[in-house]
Amino acid sequence: MQQRKLGHSDLNASAIGLGCMTMSGTYGKSNDAESIDVVHHALDLGVNFIDSSDMYGWGHNEELLGRALKGRRDAALVTTKFGQVRSPDGKANLVDGSPAYVAAACDASLKRLGIDVIDLYYQHRVDPNVPIEETVGAMAELVKAGKVRALGLSEAGPETLRRASKVHALAALQSEYSLWTRDVETNGVLATCRELGITFVPYSPLGRGFLTGAIQKIEDLDASDWRRSNYPRFAEDALQSNLKLAAAIKELAAEKGITPAQLALAWVLAQGEDMVPIPGTKRVRYLEDNMGALNVKLTAADLKKISGKLAEFQIVGERYTPEMMALVQRA
Repeated sequence: MQQRKLGHSDLNASAIGLGCMTMSGTYGKSNDAESIDVVHHALDLGVNFIDSSDMYGWGHNEELLGRALKGRRDAALVTTKFGQVRSPDGKANLVDGSPAYVAAACDASLKRLGIDVIDLYYQHRVDPNVPIEETVGAMAELVKAGKVRALGLSEAGPETLRRASKVHALAALQSEYSLWTRDVETNGVLATCRELGITFVPYSPLGRGFLTGAIQKIEDLDASDWRRSNYPRFAEDALQSNLKLAAAIKELAAEKGITPAQLALAWVLAQGEDMVPIPGTKRVRYLEDNMGALNVKLTAADLKKISGKLAEFQIVGERYTPEMMALVQRA
């Protein structure tokens, strides 16, 4: 398994990780036994970078991962996140970056995971009401206490990254990045990560499954699937327009004799050695397909052709609802 060092840390992650969000009902029904099989198979393949969060299933995902890692803890780099909390009515996500909450959230995650230390601990979303220095300062205390090995942020902007890094060195920034979400290339986020030596961890590198070509109409998504209501790009009109991009990716992949998922992941990996994508899946067959991207070598000519093809399309729809967009990539 190819490995890549995580920023300012002693951690070496598999070049492709495993995102676990879909194992907790986000994209329709999931099966715990099948999900555990996926984690075990990933470890068997040499995938050690396993990504969770306390808000995936509101604790379910960490508990599931804890069960999957029993007897195999040393084979995994366990990463999880804190900071998103449910509103009192349970209908919305709020953000809490207060020092007291940081400490309590970490202890709760450790208990659910059934481990003594979290390898990489992220703030899931930046709290606009708490200075980042206070939040990261509290996270740094977790490192001193031996509860966490390395720190990261998710969906933070350039200035936040710089301010946070003055408090404690960061190993990684996790943000959305894929063939249809490339704003980090132009808003300074990716450049700032490279300036500060922070590894970039792209989540949803397959465009929440869209770039694989598996989703052709809204009916392809389960009635409980979050993509129906939380991601405007999957709204029927937007979806039909965006299918032109999926078709182009399928065509480009066919020319290389690979799958669309492998092309999408190989493209992300080709953006730099500081990229560690974490495609999520709850199916072994998709996991194996994703790992095949490690054997794909895109030439400079390939990358130029892909870039030219992408320029032909206008992506329709934001990546989140307005309420959720308000929480991403703050300055």
